[in-house]
Amino acid sequence: MLTRRHTLKLAAAGLAASALPAFAQDWKAKYPELVFAIIPAENASGVTERYTPFVNYLSKELGTKVTLRIANDYAAIIEGQRAGNIHIASYGPSSFARARMTGAKVDAFAIETNLDGTKGYHSVFYVKKDSPFQKVEDLKGKNLGLVDPNSTSGNNVPRFALNGMKIEPETFFSKVVYTGSHENAIIALQQGTVDVAANWWNDEQESNLQRMVRKNMAKAEDFRIIYKSEQIVNSPLAYLTDLPEELKAKIRDAVLNITTKDKAAFDKIYEGKQGPLVAVDNKAYDPIIELNKFVDDLRKKKSS
Repeated sequence: MLTRRHTLKLAAAGLAASALPAFAQDWKAKYPELVFAIIPAENASGVTERYTPFVNYLSKELGTKVTLRIANDYAAIIEGQRAGNIHIASYGPSSFARARMTGAKVDAFAIETNLDGTKGYHSVFYVKKDSPFQKVEDLKGKNLGLVDPNSTSGNNVPRFALNGMKIEPETFFSKVVYTGSHENAIIALQQGTVDVAANWWNDEQESNLQRMVRKNMAKAEDFRIIYKSEQIVNSPLAYLTDLPEELKAKIRDAVLNITTKDKAAFDKIYEGKQGPLVAVDNKAYDPIIELNKFVDDLRKKKSS
């Protein structure tokens, strides 16, 4: 015999059960489409080819449409996340730090790793192999190629390094050129538009230059490294802080398990040259905020 208490319990259980699916669908109603964006490290067709399987994988895992957006410049990613138009983004360390510094509510949740398990890369200065330049100091009056004002290895670390050498780029070099992407920096060096170019470099097996070699865009033997920085913390993936917790958990799970759930999509991005994506938080990028502030102060001193 059902008592009133049993009836209420069953009704409550039924209500809870019926509410669960509705609750689970709440975020899908609010986010029928998610935008995944990436900084322009290479030409747009290259990014599209490498990341399309990844966004298709995310769409399948999340059960909602995920659209790939390739930003025109690093600032566009920051602005897009601050405005809430970009839900998930692949950053460089400095651009992620800049997003946090300028009020974007974003959280890093995954970091790239190297094949040896480390979580860092380097900034390098390339010159043409047949050029006479052996060190940065040899390039007085020549043209310097940087990548983007919000690039870690393509601007902030190079400026930090040059400051350590007592070099003020805008007066030491004849011209400082922002090329817009790491690939464009190599192309500018290739074509003689600049005499030295900043770029990212993991190790002898992986770098932007090696990726260009694999696409027949450059020959590694045409260039020499004349400066290599200390290791920089690797690039993060970040999502909007205000996304529903359930959605963020699903994004994390999908991204951190892609190597087992869809290895082909993962390998398409990194071409077998990177280790798995692992969990990270915002604290890992606090030193990069300090680096950004240092570079900002340099700029202020120069303009004052």
